[in-house]
Amino acid sequence: MTTIDELVARAKSEGASDIHIICGLPPKYRKGGDLEDMESEPVSKEECLDLARKLAGSEEAFNELMSVGELDAADTFADNRCRIHLFKQQGVPSLALRILSERIPELSTLGLPLAVLDLPKLHKGIVLVTGETGSGKSTTLAAILDNINHNYRRHIVTLEDPVEYMYKPDLCAINQREVGKDTQSFAMGLRASLREDPNVILIGEMRDRDTIETAITAAETGHLVFGTLHTGSAADSIDRMVQVFPEAAQQQIRLQLSMVLQAVLTQQLIQKKGGGRALASEYMIVTDAIRNLIRTGNTPQIANAVATSAELGGQTMDQSIVMLVRKGLITRENALHYAVNKDFVTRNMN
Repeated sequence: MTTIDELVARAKSEGASDIHIICGLPPKYRKGGDLEDMESEPVSKEECLDLARKLAGSEEAFNELMSVGELDAADTFADNRCRIHLFKQQGVPSLALRILSERIPELSTLGLPLAVLDLPKLHKGIVLVTGETGSGKSTTLAAILDNINHNYRRHIVTLEDPVEYMYKPDLCAINQREVGKDTQSFAMGLRASLREDPNVILIGEMRDRDTIETAITAAETGHLVFGTLHTGSAADSIDRMVQVFPEAAQQQIRLQLSMVLQAVLTQQLIQKKGGGRALASEYMIVTDAIRNLIRTGNTPQIANAVATSAELGGQTMDQSIVMLVRKGLITRENALHYAVNKDFVTRNMN
């Protein structure tokens, strides 16, 4: 098998986003959303074991992979920062490798709603960036933090698993902490960060009750907190955060969340005509009306509130998809495939 550096260099030059190595199959990469073979020869069990041992970084980490079944890391290959996920299948290691951008993009170049450009100006509260795996959440958050880095004198603390984009401090002091290496968990690192005099905190994933509860506390005490969730809409994000708490505590959490949540940005990538992918996004700016819906538990009505917030810069996912069709960036078939309300998209595409 070709070396990992050569595979990364080729994938990067051809605009691929991910590399997959699986025993018994040729190496594959993802281009424009689809998987394609990189070589004709399948990868052997011995090659998978050798590669996993190298990428794990130490015999101790390799033994952990073979014992626990998965291992996350990050490294640089062919001058490209990469996120590594090793995992066992049928007793043999497989690799999913994400190629990260060599530089953090400008926030204004990502195709996001214009109102998102105001997020770096915030001083406190919670901002969520949500979407499925591979929807560009990490890139968006990196662009937001880098904008803060170049325009404001603040202390940024990130909690990541693993560290992906590497920031070069400009006006800001930046501490990037990796879960498993620099701190035991998101929740422990977040609690500790409150004693580190931060202005801005990034939480790589808000996956459990302790992390969400501490994030709310951090926002209440005057910090600006960015976090991610694997949810498909603003309403789903709120419900997900509330439902990790026992029923007796949920009303109190809704009340607290209604006061600290500032915005929710939901992303998905859709195949473009002629190759590549276009970003579609829902953006909810939390207004007084939406705070009331959160507080009273009427999250199903949030979608309607977002749909009517265009004058503030908000938009629904379907409105974004319709704009991509009108610009000629995506096909009608793909628009309907990714639509939330297919009737709305059908009417407005025409």
